[in-house]
Amino acid sequence: MTTRRQFLGGAAAATGIAFCGCAMLDAARAQQPPGRQRLPVSVNGKRVKTIDVHAHCLFHEAENLMGDDNTAFKSPVRGAPEAFITLEERLRAMDAMAVDMEVLSINPFWYHKDRDLAGEIVKVQNEKLAELCGSKPDRFAAFASLALQYPDLAVQQLETAVKKQGLRGAAIGGNVAGEEFADPKFHPVWAKAEELGAVLFIHPQSPQELAKRLKGNGWLANTVGLPTETSIALSHLIFEGTLDRFPDLKVISAHGGGYLPSYADRSDHACFVNPSGCDPNITLKKKPTEYLKQLYFDALVFTPEALRHLAAEVGPSQIMLGSDHPYPWEQHPVDAIMATTTLSDEEKLAILGGNAARLFGIGA
Repeated sequence: MTTRRQFLGGAAAATGIAFCGCAMLDAARAQQPPGRQRLPVSVNGKRVKTIDVHAHCLFHEAENLMGDDNTAFKSPVRGAPEAFITLEERLRAMDAMAVDMEVLSINPFWYHKDRDLAGEIVKVQNEKLAELCGSKPDRFAAFASLALQYPDLAVQQLETAVKKQGLRGAAIGGNVAGEEFADPKFHPVWAKAEELGAVLFIHPQSPQELAKRLKGNGWLANTVGLPTETSIALSHLIFEGTLDRFPDLKVISAHGGGYLPSYADRSDHACFVNPSGCDPNITLKKKPTEYLKQLYFDALVFTPEALRHLAAEVGPSQIMLGSDHPYPWEQHPVDAIMATTTLSDEEKLAILGGNAARLFGIGA
């Protein structure tokens, strides 16, 4: 008899993992309203492997390591329980969303931890991610966790994750315990990522220095705080010359890059209007807005008009499917791409999966 198994782990291996049978897949498809996209997804008769680059998971083994300081695992947010993956349930949900593959990530909650604990958390998570991806390589890929507060350790972790565990890169926050990614102390990590061809996925966390102002109705810590944090992180990478130093660095930012692509042209005028606000020792190789075209963005921007504008600013080749699953921000991400009539069929195919397949080296 097939048994259900959560990825709770320890020494448990892939044996005992429940796989989603044909009957369950058929049932999931049958529940979808008429007109909703279903697997396999096609655009004008051309099949595409849909790849969601923004999907999350958690592991109880890491929660146990945190002891009483486990608030990161006790979220009241809808979808949080499903972050602890039960395989057949996750596959059924992906089928209902018309998603062939998820690239999983874990938002960093360990940047304030000491070296030993942070190292153990990362070790456990990367092992569990590799196990999960190995159990269903056609459905899952993953970003490794890194103890970025210890850059030398992060370099080792990234190399192990990519070379030995088959992970596709690393998920990072919007800063490292208040320190910007552009700080030279992190250069060895970006150099290793560039050397390995590893993809970095920036997923922000709300800026703590704004916590007081973001209190109140509307969950502003998330709705305003997260896109603000991403905009700051990307702007530092641009203006501090980090992207010039590492021109082949592959960076995806969540939530459509926050606010930056929506008002990027202001960045092109800043140093002209106020030269004293810019470092004369840093000479960028191109206009700030042009760096957006070497970065990547998920398509989690909610409306066809927002996606049209994002594509106009960064180029359709830089955008990839993203849902934030299992958190229900966008429960039908493929439908959202299909509904954007300003995109050509080829651009839809690229955003739905072609761009990610190229970036990650994922086959059809």
